[in-house]
Amino acid sequence: MSIHLAGHARRLVPQTLVVAVLAGGAGAYVAADKTVRLSVDGRERTVHTFAADVAGVLRRQHIAVGGHDIVAPAPGRPLHDGDTVAVRYGRPLTLSLDGRRRRVWTTATTVAAALRQLGVRADGAFVDASRGAAIGRLGLALSVRTQRRVTVVADGRAHIVRTHAVTVRGAVADAGLVLGAEDTLSPAAGSFPAEGLAVTVVRVRTSQSTRREPVPYGVVRRRDPSLPRGSTAVSVAGRPGLREVSYAVRTVDGVTGSTRVLRATLVLAPVTEVVRVGTSAPSPRRHRHAAPRRHGKDQPGADRSGVDPHGSDLPGNDLPGTDRSGLDWHGLALCESGGRPNAVDPSGRYGGLYQFDVRTWRSLGGRGLPQNAGAAEQTARAQRLYATRGASPWPVCGRHLFR
Repeated sequence: MSIHLAGHARRLVPQTLVVAVLAGGAGAYVAADKTVRLSVDGRERTVHTFAADVAGVLRRQHIAVGGHDIVAPAPGRPLHDGDTVAVRYGRPLTLSLDGRRRRVWTTATTVAAALRQLGVRADGAFVDASRGAAIGRLGLALSVRTQRRVTVVADGRAHIVRTHAVTVRGAVADAGLVLGAEDTLSPAAGSFPAEGLAVTVVRVRTSQSTRREPVPYGVVRRRDPSLPRGSTAVSVAGRPGLREVSYAVRTVDGVTGSTRVLRATLVLAPVTEVVRVGTSAPSPRRHRHAAPRRHGKDQPGADRSGVDPHGSDLPGNDLPGTDRSGLDWHGLALCESGGRPNAVDPSGRYGGLYQFDVRTWRSLGGRGLPQNAGAAEQTARAQRLYATRGASPWPVCGRHLFR
């Protein structure tokens, strides 16, 4: 009986060992299997995996990730039963923001979410795609123009506008203003109209005007040995010319800024004045009582036929004579007026010893008419005239001063 029991026990030992081994393997299998929640771009599913870390479960699920993708927890982190693994794929976005183009990456799956993720102020902004539009793995090209408040000052008024324009010129157009071909903007037309910017419109206009202007004449001085030194005579009187000039007139905000000549046409040519300048030395002065030489005078009309050659018809104290400089005023008076203080030429324009016109007489301080003044006063004023102009006021008779 005992022998029988011992044999039976020997048969049960191997069977017990097999059952124990099988039970232990099942427990290990159960322990290695994990239930994990996997979220890819917001789409979740539950998977069973024997992977030891996050990278392992992604490989087993054939999920490839790159440098722009987000994986949480990180791929190298150990994996536990009940974990959640989230994957967000990066998407390339070609973004044109207020005219500036750049390439960015986003893990957002819609346009609205991408704008929030990139920090773009989208309130009131113009977006060329629906904000709810999906962004696929291949990405999207997106243009966004934010809304900004800009003040445009033009024509003395301030215009406040909310604009999506990406240039100052566009903001001015949004304000309902029309720019002329020459108008300028400050800041420049192509600059960006940032929030709160003040833009100034400068109105520039160019018009044409035509007017007639005098052309000054030149003066030529020629040496003349037939005239005494220090005297001059005008042989050809100068005359100004006339030209017609067209100007371009530039105004800035209504104020004339600059002018430039477009063309000039000569209407009347100027006449050059020719002045003879005496170069001969004075000849010896003739005697003051010598009879006057008969010759033409500057202003004819004084009758010399009754003149006493010795000047006896002149008041003795008023007779002009020779001054300290050696000038023969008596000789000049005889030539001009026959030595008569009250002489008047036939035209009535010239009078006195030296045949003054009224304008010259008064410019020298004289009053009334020269022929009504005494001989001494006439001679004093003639000497003053000579001091400023030489003998040129008497182009014919002036040579008698030097005899």
